[in-house]
Amino acid sequence: MTRSVFRFLSRQSDSVELAGPRHLLRLPRFQDYRQWHALRSESRAFLEPWEPRWRADDLSESAFRARVVRNEQEYASGQAVPLLIFSRPDECLLGGITIGYIRRGAAQCGMIGYWMGERHAGQGHMFSALNLVIPHIFSRLQLHRIEAACIPDNARSIRLLEKAGFQREGYLREYLKINGEWRDHLMYSLLATDRRPQVVSSRTETAGTA
Repeated sequence: MTRSVFRFLSRQSDSVELAGPRHLLRLPRFQDYRQWHALRSESRAFLEPWEPRWRADDLSESAFRARVVRNEQEYASGQAVPLLIFSRPDECLLGGITIGYIRRGAAQCGMIGYWMGERHAGQGHMFSALNLVIPHIFSRLQLHRIEAACIPDNARSIRLLEKAGFQREGYLREYLKINGEWRDHLMYSLLATDRRPQVVSSRTETAGTA
């Protein structure tokens, strides 16, 4: 185990919470199933074009509980930080954002992906979540680089990433299998050394990035 990985794991606690004036981001819990099931079910047509194909049991409680366990394992091992996004103070579930594919060693890099419930889209929630997650990535996780892959025709996600300071780097052919089809993606990145735009309110939202 490298020294950087050991430092990262030694800092891990049983949970993580990122709180802002209007939002709370935290790891999923078993008791979130009812809210999660309702929001994902009603938003299915809105989300499916931007996500891997849903399994037949994707919305079942057993699948959700397995997801929570896997999330906890990934977080404890330093591989990912999967967070649900809640409004404050009512703790209404809005969506989710994941810091995944965390690579240490020479890379010091991670990738973000996110989704927003349809009835909460267009209200600035994901922009606020990004502005909580990005400082956590660069300060707490001590990563140098954040990546985000976006389907080229997902204009809302492109606007969101660019507003948050991400820069377009390249075009990846048939990068990920989304909703049953291999889709091209645009690669965006944000570096710890980049100057980010001043944080302002935004109503730009997205269904998700892969």
